[in-house]
Amino acid sequence: MTARLSDIAAQAGVSEATVSRVLNGKPGVAATTRQSVLAALDVLGYERPVRLRQRSAGLVGLITPELENPIFPALAQVIGQALTRQGYTPVLATQTPGGSTEDELTEMLVDRGVSGIIYVSGLHADTTADTSRYEQLRARGVPFVLVDGFSSRVQAPFISPDDRAAMDLAVTHLASLGHTRIGLALGPKRFVPVQRKIEGFVRTMHEQLGLDREEVVEQLVQHSLYTLEGGQAAATALLGRECTAIVCASDMMALGAIRAARRQGLRVPQEVSVVGFDDSPLIAFTDPPLTTVRKPVPAMGQAAVRTLLEEIEGTPAPHSEFVFMPELVVRGSTASAPGGARPAAGPERLPGPRG
Repeated sequence: MTARLSDIAAQAGVSEATVSRVLNGKPGVAATTRQSVLAALDVLGYERPVRLRQRSAGLVGLITPELENPIFPALAQVIGQALTRQGYTPVLATQTPGGSTEDELTEMLVDRGVSGIIYVSGLHADTTADTSRYEQLRARGVPFVLVDGFSSRVQAPFISPDDRAAMDLAVTHLASLGHTRIGLALGPKRFVPVQRKIEGFVRTMHEQLGLDREEVVEQLVQHSLYTLEGGQAAATALLGRECTAIVCASDMMALGAIRAARRQGLRVPQEVSVVGFDDSPLIAFTDPPLTTVRKPVPAMGQAAVRTLLEEIEGTPAPHSEFVFMPELVVRGSTASAPGGARPAAGPERLPGPRG
């Protein structure tokens, strides 16, 4: 036990006496210190004493898309930890192709008496989806919060990154490196985050480089899937249009773009620069380390939980969208535009500013 106390004390940054007081449930320990000791127990793999196990205040559902994209597990972890700290038990429900739908997962959670539900990148982000499902859920008295996507037709709080600002950061960075032929690879157009990224990209390409907005949309925006293969396909098309830099709507797509460049014998970043979006776990350790726009996952996850708990406790947030600012993280996948960049030919050429 003495060895265990010293290990826990060292991990938590407190004295062994403090650890002993926490483990024995004695008063006189600050809440933050107590939490640090409990976290140390968890990190070191020790089982919490029965007296210290928190009784759940209720279940909260978390519905996410597939977990192959590492940004979704990262967000789920932040949300799950925030819920647990507040005494709630998170229930993760994941959509998979050919598996349960969002509506089926919602029914499953409601049948189990969840106190509320957090939706991440769900049908609320799809402009073609029927939003009446959310009004029906509200009529059943189930509070919910919607992350990544916005609809004026849904009366609920929304949590979103500033997708337009994200594209401004990426394009401004690439333009400062001398790139003038910048492509955008992203998902299907029907999704709100995709539409916002296009708006930000087109606006910044016009403001920074003086390019015609319609020409940018027609020639430098390529839709695909939010997968590595989707990024590879989109990048292959954009490289065929003489792009020297590609902004991708996810880190997974960016890895596909790097693969596409290499398969054409192009070096990243010497001949093609690539920017991702999310700053997913481990993305700093790719080859080359990926320059990306960091999605504010901790702030968004904590805000989603805080907003939902306010709804559960009877002080609902207004029907509004809480927008969080992303951050550009420059690493090794972007560099100055290649000196002898080939000019675009024929109808692919973008005109300068129109007088």
